[in-house]
Amino acid sequence: MVDDKEKNMKCLTFFLMLPETVKNRSKKSSKKANTSSNSSNSSKLPPVCYEIITLKTKKKKMAADIFPRKKPANSSSTSVQQYHQQNLSNNNLIPAPNWQGLYPTIRERNAMMFNNDLMADVHFVVGPPGGTQRLPGHKYVLAVGSSVFHAMFYGELAEDKDEIRIPDVEPAAFLAMLKYIYCDEIDLAADTVLATLYAAKKYIVPHLARACVNFLETSLSAKNACVLLSQSCLFEEPDLTQRCWEVIDAQAELALKSEGFCDIDFQTLESILRRETLNAKEIVVFEAALNWAEVECQRQDLALSIENKRKVLGKALYLIRIPTMALDDFANGAAQSGVLTLNETNDIFLWYTAAKKPELQFVSKARKGLVPQRCHRFQSCAYRSNQWRYRGRCDSIQFAVDKRVFIAGFGLYGSSCGSAEYSAKIELKRQGVVLGQNLSKYFSDGSSNTFPVWFEYPVQIEPDTFYTASVILDGNELSYFGQEGMTEVQCGKVTVQFQCSSDSTNGTGVQGGQIPELIFYA
Repeated sequence: MVDDKEKNMKCLTFFLMLPETVKNRSKKSSKKANTSSNSSNSSKLPPVCYEIITLKTKKKKMAADIFPRKKPANSSSTSVQQYHQQNLSNNNLIPAPNWQGLYPTIRERNAMMFNNDLMADVHFVVGPPGGTQRLPGHKYVLAVGSSVFHAMFYGELAEDKDEIRIPDVEPAAFLAMLKYIYCDEIDLAADTVLATLYAAKKYIVPHLARACVNFLETSLSAKNACVLLSQSCLFEEPDLTQRCWEVIDAQAELALKSEGFCDIDFQTLESILRRETLNAKEIVVFEAALNWAEVECQRQDLALSIENKRKVLGKALYLIRIPTMALDDFANGAAQSGVLTLNETNDIFLWYTAAKKPELQFVSKARKGLVPQRCHRFQSCAYRSNQWRYRGRCDSIQFAVDKRVFIAGFGLYGSSCGSAEYSAKIELKRQGVVLGQNLSKYFSDGSSNTFPVWFEYPVQIEPDTFYTASVILDGNELSYFGQEGMTEVQCGKVTVQFQCSSDSTNGTGVQGGQIPELIFYA
């Protein structure tokens, strides 16, 4: 008994009566209290309940503060790694005694329950028939992480089911969501991020959904922009939708020729065909619509015939601005496709040639497209009798932007000795990897103006990364060159920084030389 008292004193504990008991007995004097204590065996008062409270004089700390993470010994490290692997494979082996001692924080101990049958009080059968996976869950943890799970398990209409079927979510996506809820870790992959976004939206896990959208924005390209546009509208993500339109507008021909374009729904097809700022030739738009129609026939189990292609396109066919095509494109392409009726073909030919033009169901006004912006980096230009010469050497400059843009081409100087024609090989690289190149010719009229040279397709440029712009010219040896170069240029809402490139072997740098302009869409 003495040992117990000493132990209690060392722990700085005391016995505190419950509030109701304290209230009933607070009016008694200390003397009467002592008497009552001596005769407790004969008292008929109800038994008193006690609560043990430990006195603490220091500020409360979290487990992570008390037990900072250190590199464990070999045996402990092996155990921790073993349990992490166990969670990933849903291995339901009984953990070793005191497994909780392996993890100093509540977050890590909670993560041990991820995909673990230990103490699981609900199971999910996830995936479509034939591709299901049975996953364990813990109602409390799930309810803390999602208001939908809270309503499902603890709401007024909660159902006490041991097994819940979820046929509309992919197992990998559901596991990614559970990993975030249990472990506070975001693990996304390109092939499952859309399905994970769907799961996060369905179960109202907003931070995971935001992470999915950020992942999609950073991986956005012309190849997947049309599919992501369709999905962003479905998930009601306006920021992602706007980013998709930026890519589709600037790199329209690449986007329309991508496999992903054929996977979009009819509503998204109509919105793209209506797009006024689509930066593409109309023959490319027409061919893309026919490719989509062919795949749609397969989705609807229809025979691949001209009639069925026109049937699945419906009124969307008239959104293609066929009268704005070049006459050669129409005569050799659309007119011979078989999709147009004989009357439509005749009327469009008359539209091209006749003074009195017939009425057409097709939109006859050309798309506006995008207006390219020009970033000029020199404050003046000049020419000298011994500069600027071209003998197969490279003129190069590095640049970086603070917003995503699409480089369409470069503005170059021309001859300082009268009119001349130049052959230009332009190239755009990032960390040595060629992103775009083109070989073309341009005519210089002898003035100090710049002359545009275009890439085949605009090249997407990400912010805060340096890219290398290069050109090798062949033509009149003497040309104009830039002077008083600027290291930073503000062009509309885009800030462009320049620095010298080690690829430059012909003298071009920040202060002077060739490549006076970057031509881009923003």
